[in-house]
Amino acid sequence: MAAAPLPAAARTALIAFGDSLTEGYGLIQGEGFVPQLQAWLTAHGADVKVMNAGVSGDTTAGGLSRIGWTLSGAGDAIIVELGGNDLLRGIDPAHTRANLDGILKAASDKGLPILLIGMTAPANYGPDFQRRFDAIFPELARKYGALYVPNFFAALDALPDRTKAMNDYMQGDAIHPSAAGVKLIVDDLGPKVLELLARVN
Repeated sequence: MAAAPLPAAARTALIAFGDSLTEGYGLIQGEGFVPQLQAWLTAHGADVKVMNAGVSGDTTAGGLSRIGWTLSGAGDAIIVELGGNDLLRGIDPAHTRANLDGILKAASDKGLPILLIGMTAPANYGPDFQRRFDAIFPELARKYGALYVPNFFAALDALPDRTKAMNDYMQGDAIHPSAAGVKLIVDDLGPKVLELLARVN
C-alpha cells in the first residue's frame, strides 16, 4: 500500500507594513507595490503570500497603534516602510524614532525577520533635523538585526535624468510612483526580499 503523501508546507506569509507607497495609492488593482512584489517573488520561485498592510496617510504613530493587531494574524516575516508622512509633516525625529522602535520591537518579539526600508530628509529641513532623521533607520536596523534598504526610491534616484524619471515613473503628485515606477522599485528591492524570506525558519 502506498504511503499517504505528506501535506504541503504552508506558504510563507509576508506582511508588507507601511503607508501609501505600500498600499498602492493612485494605482489600479494589480499595479501597486504588493501585487507587483508578489508577482516578482513568485516568478523567482518563492512560495509566499504577500499581505498588504499599507494604509495611505499613515505616520509612524499610526503604524505603532495598529502593529499589535496586524501581528495578531498570520505572519512569518515583515517589511516595514514608514516615515515619509512624518517627514512631510515635519514631525520631531525623536517621535518618529520612538514609534519605529516600538514597531520593530513588536515584530522582533514575535520572532519575525524584518526588512526595514528607510528614507532620508531633504536639506530644507535644516542640518539638525536632517542629521537626526537620517540616523533613525540604520541605527534601528542595527539594534534589531533587521535587513536594511536605505531608500524605497533608490532605483528611481539612480536614473541619470531626474526630469525624465519624474515624468516616466512618478504619478502627477510627484510623491507616488506610477505602475512603471513600482516595477523598477520591485526589481531593485526583490533580491533583498528574497534574503528576508531566507531568514524565515
